[in-house]
Amino acid sequence: MEEFVIGVVSSLVASMIAIMGGIALSPRMRSWPTLLLSRFTGLGICRIYQRQRVATEDLAAELSKARWVRVLTGRGNELTRGGFAALWEDEGRRLDFVQVLLPDTEHHPASWLEWREDEIRRIDPGFSCGMLAEQVEINASYINQVAADRGNIEMRRYNLPNLHRVVITDRVAFLTLYRRAAHGRDSPCILAPRPGLMYDYALNLFTTAWSHV
Repeated sequence: MEEFVIGVVSSLVASMIAIMGGIALSPRMRSWPTLLLSRFTGLGICRIYQRQRVATEDLAAELSKARWVRVLTGRGNELTRGGFAALWEDEGRRLDFVQVLLPDTEHHPASWLEWREDEIRRIDPGFSCGMLAEQVEINASYINQVAADRGNIEMRRYNLPNLHRVVITDRVAFLTLYRRAAHGRDSPCILAPRPGLMYDYALNLFTTAWSHV
């Protein structure tokens, strides 16, 4: 009987250790200290995604509920994919406005776009010289094509440090902080609700760039 009890207790202890280990390794649980600090300091962060691509589903849901949308992005590939479909399909006509900022590909040499391209080429050998500018132009053409049939879409170009992707609605902001050794999709993304300090920061990033192009 004693051996049986010891065996049961041992199993329970092992199970608890396994559960706690799983919690400790969970990306969402690891972000709890940051979220608690955010709550106490008023920073205004409700979730941290370890990679931007993990946020795609939540982003699509927020865009489908938005009244207006502002986007500043470094390349814009995701603009043509499912996460942003709510902006370009017929349902997007309901939006008050969509403002898009893409990099300026005409400032040569030593533009910020080229600087970012050099960073990506260090980690992606398939990323040839000039490819980033080509991809930006393809995505810009897509936005211009949609905007030609819509009165609520405007696109501008910026030549500023390529450090963030910012997607802002009247409800939330998704702020990606580009890592030097990673594509944007593999960089961490912050979800900040309105009102909040981080939401205001993301909005200020966009409006500053928008008004200085």
